[in-house]
Amino acid sequence: MKPPIARKAVLVLGMMLCISLPVTEKAHAGDTYSARVTADHLNVRSEPAASSKIVSSLSNGAVITVSDEAYGWLKIKVGQKTGWVAGQYVKKLSNSTATAGNPAASPAKTATTNTSKSEATPKSAVGNATASKHGVVSADKLWMRSGPGTNNEATELLQKGAALTIVKRENGWLQVRTTAGKTGWVSGRYVDETGGSVTAQTARKTGGLRGKVIVLDPGHGGDDPGVIGNKYKTIEKTINLSTAQYVAEELRRAGAKVVMTRTSDKEQPELSQRAALGSKQQADAFVSIHYNASPKKVSGTLTFYYSESKDRPLARSIEARLGQGGGIKSNGISYGNYHVLRENKQPSVLLELGFLTDASDESVVRKDDYQRKAARAIAAGLNDYFGG
Repeated sequence: MKPPIARKAVLVLGMMLCISLPVTEKAHAGDTYSARVTADHLNVRSEPAASSKIVSSLSNGAVITVSDEAYGWLKIKVGQKTGWVAGQYVKKLSNSTATAGNPAASPAKTATTNTSKSEATPKSAVGNATASKHGVVSADKLWMRSGPGTNNEATELLQKGAALTIVKRENGWLQVRTTAGKTGWVSGRYVDETGGSVTAQTARKTGGLRGKVIVLDPGHGGDDPGVIGNKYKTIEKTINLSTAQYVAEELRRAGAKVVMTRTSDKEQPELSQRAALGSKQQADAFVSIHYNASPKKVSGTLTFYYSESKDRPLARSIEARLGQGGGIKSNGISYGNYHVLRENKQPSVLLELGFLTDASDESVVRKDDYQRKAARAIAAGLNDYFGG
């Protein structure tokens, strides 16, 4: 047995290491996948930050190989050079499958930096037809307009769940055709897209939360504390659990059945067990709850999805509510190659509800008031997703 002073020294050293080591998302060796650039012009930078040097640029449609992810940025190879691009302007190819890394590793922290609007030129698809895509209105009510923009005349009021065929795109707006044959433009933010028929999508989006099975996954646990806050030393695993419990309260109140991957801070289920629980329970949705970290000054929430067709609509619904009433700013949605998403057969998202490495975020998210607000937003997003 070590003398008390020696034990204390070891404990202090361990805490210093936990706090000081940067926590980032690193793709495991061999974890690569192909993706396509969706912006007209995309900067390639020397580091995963908007302030770093531009080393190259890519045009719309360029196919790239992604080998790493960090802070919402993707590491790619351009010719003989490597660089980083903002992940929000890249779409993983559906026929590209990443090689699974170490499935027992805890999900690492991935953050987004506040990239400037000039980081990429949005894709302009005026006159370019889509590949016969369909969508469903996700907002309670949505105006269809005569052109792509709010300055154009409103021609039709669409209701939530309305089935649409997408004809063209322009700067975030979609030219759509309704089942009645009427054509107009709507904001793409309020349309959940699907590659095939909307019949199944419409069927899913009915009835709200009542009777739905939701798996909540409070990240980390047991010997894995997750992130430790810089200022208040907030332990991530603890507030992951408390936030998930608040979400569970909201969901049960709305008539949903809730299943938790863990119910105490002593439990530490494997990532494979967490992902498999959704299938075992035949869940309608899987939500993994985390708080974030970054060696850079970054704040706000971030919602991750893996599958464009299976997960992205759920991510959009929850993020929209977090952005409206979560209590801190939202950084939007982003592709994330996490085990609990990648190996999950159910619609699933991973939520990062604030940065424990940012003093302002930590001071807010550690309080019950914020966690309850976030829980209400998450529940509302799920209700929207199911057409409530």
